Amino acid sequence: MHRDMLIGSSLLIVSIIIIIAYIWLVFFTAWDLLILKLTGSIAIIAIFGILAWIGYTLATTPPPKPIEEIEKEIEEEMKKTEETKKENA
Repeated sequence: MHRDMLIGSSLLIVSIIIIIAYIWLVFFTAWDLLILKLTGSIAIIAIFGILAWIGYTLATTPPPKPIEEIEKEIEEEMKKTEETKKENA
């Protein structure tokens, strides 16, 4: 059995066990409200934590150079290369 198949099978089995446990906790125990509150809290924290991380990254990353500036730099480098070739010829 390949390593990927083993990992995939393990993920499948663990996921099914967690789904069954979650359904049992929500529908067949007295902890139903607590489980739902925890699930909602974890979902909100995960979603808005990712959004906060994206916002922080956007706010702290410097903007890229404009394309025109990059094109000028490339043209200057090409001119220098052509001049160097002419001098060496």
